[in-house]
Amino acid sequence: MAYVAVKGGREAIENAARAFRFEQVKGESSPLAVEQIREQLSLAVDRVMGEGALYAPDFAALAIKQTSGDLLEASFMLRAFCTTQPRLGYSLPQSAAEMRVIRRISAAFKEIPGGQILGPTGDYLLRLLNFDLATEDDAGHRQVRERLLAEIPSAEPLPESFPKIVEMLHREGLLMREDNSRKQQDIFDVTREALSFPASRSAALQSMARAETGGLLALAYSNMRGFGMVHPTVGELRVGYMPVRVMNPYTESPELVGEVKVTEAEIISECREGSGEKPRFTLGYGLCFGHNETKAISMAVLDRSTLAAEPSTPSEDQEFVLLHTDGIEAVGFCNHFKLPHYVTFQSALDRLRKSQEEKE
Repeated sequence: MAYVAVKGGREAIENAARAFRFEQVKGESSPLAVEQIREQLSLAVDRVMGEGALYAPDFAALAIKQTSGDLLEASFMLRAFCTTQPRLGYSLPQSAAEMRVIRRISAAFKEIPGGQILGPTGDYLLRLLNFDLATEDDAGHRQVRERLLAEIPSAEPLPESFPKIVEMLHREGLLMREDNSRKQQDIFDVTREALSFPASRSAALQSMARAETGGLLALAYSNMRGFGMVHPTVGELRVGYMPVRVMNPYTESPELVGEVKVTEAEIISECREGSGEKPRFTLGYGLCFGHNETKAISMAVLDRSTLAAEPSTPSEDQEFVLLHTDGIEAVGFCNHFKLPHYVTFQSALDRLRKSQEEKE
């Protein structure tokens, strides 16, 4: 492809940036504080952290403010910022059984060990506009918070951990174990190595964990509708805080340095027969930063669908899925078409005119 280098026009470009900034401040409303975005638009912040591949709530909120709410652009900024930071080490692998759960449900079983915990969710509300929010002020905000705290029934605190539901199926031999051929001793790092196909499972899960939510949903939805073989049942969906541990270089022992909020989904799919084995259910897995259940479930569906031995649809083709769901790459390629393409288009015009003349 040939492009024309953009020369001159510096004043116009600077004025365009000033005009964009003016659009952000031209109203009479008070400026949004970063902490307001972090606290009151937490789901948007979680989405930006997931797609930007950096767990940094304050920076994600700042990116949302800077981009006027363009979540893809905010994710772009967050990932770009991440590349400027030194890499000091790696955290240690953790089991999701250690998660400090705030929400845990299963669509596969009504009664589960530890019980269903609905937690914070709007799933069971009508999707109707609440016009009271349009006139909410600081005093009203504070009154709502105090009323909600007063209405919380006294209850025992949640257990520190819960058993994994899918382990019950494993014990009964009803769930197929992970294919050893997809496992590897060393964890692939998609930020340091280019993807090659077939990709290892660690590479595939990392790529989808930072993929764009809408892209994952579109491909997963196509599979659910029949352009694929996965009709998922949510075995377990968790939202909570995972501990982050690193190895102390002096004592050579694990040290707890913090925790991150994550969403984990384990979906149970159709039965499959192994070579000379009994038929069993198969499992798809998804985990992402923050509270983003749609992304985690879509990721789990695609994790399962890309196991297809002979892909027949886009959602079963691992290369198609992984290379077309990264929102950062997609938005960059899409928006680059706004750059000058004068040479290539003039060439196309010349060819078309010449073709028309020969046709005449």
